[in-house]
Amino acid sequence: MTESSLPAHPRIAVVTGAGSGIGRAVARLMLAEGYRVALAGRREAQLLETAGDHPHALAVPCDVTAPDDVARLFAEVRQRWGRVDVLFNNAGIFGPAGDVGEISVDEWEATLRVNVTGSMLCAAEAVRTMKAQEPQGGRIINNGSISAHSPRPRSVAYTVTKHAMTGLTKSIELDGREFGITCGQIDIGNTRTEIMDTIGVGSGALQADGSRKVEPMFPVDDAARAVLMMANMPASASVGSLVVTAAGMPFVGRG
Repeated sequence: MTESSLPAHPRIAVVTGAGSGIGRAVARLMLAEGYRVALAGRREAQLLETAGDHPHALAVPCDVTAPDDVARLFAEVRQRWGRVDVLFNNAGIFGPAGDVGEISVDEWEATLRVNVTGSMLCAAEAVRTMKAQEPQGGRIINNGSISAHSPRPRSVAYTVTKHAMTGLTKSIELDGREFGITCGQIDIGNTRTEIMDTIGVGSGALQADGSRKVEPMFPVDDAARAVLMMANMPASASVGSLVVTAAGMPFVGRG
């Protein structure tokens, strides 16, 4: 998309966890499609790498678990562009491997702090911004996971946070209706990112029966296109839930 073909008022997006993985792919695709994009994440060097030299990228180092950081992120976006049309709530961690009797309270709380509280803080700032702006409204897309439907073995902390994300998504969608704010969740299974190495999908992921199996993966750019589709829906429509997996992934029938 060329600058001359952009709409009179280009759309403004905030992407968290934009320094790598799905967040990086989504941010780059949105920039290519004419969005102005704020890239948020803890590591400034990685954000700048995502941004490249794109004139419509704003890299903002941000710890999503810190309320002051999140408030500053959205303040910088409003100061730069005046509004927020889309939040891709993507920052997250896999957390500890283990069953509920094996993980520590500190590991549990750290996972909830990033995946749940961080997502809530970003959504809260987005909602406040979308209520106050003219024209009012916007769209929030929460990155859930296949684990929001069915867990992998030894992933209790991560699984609980992704089930919580579904509750957050539905509550935002319900409470945002009168303000023109929609909220949907994308649950992605086995796109090729760094976290797949963490859980061993490529070399053999732990299955419910105790065996290990090399699972299929699909390109992260395809996952990004699914997020963009949700972002580009007209204000009159909302995608509440979207599941996208690698073809042949052992999700249906997992366990």
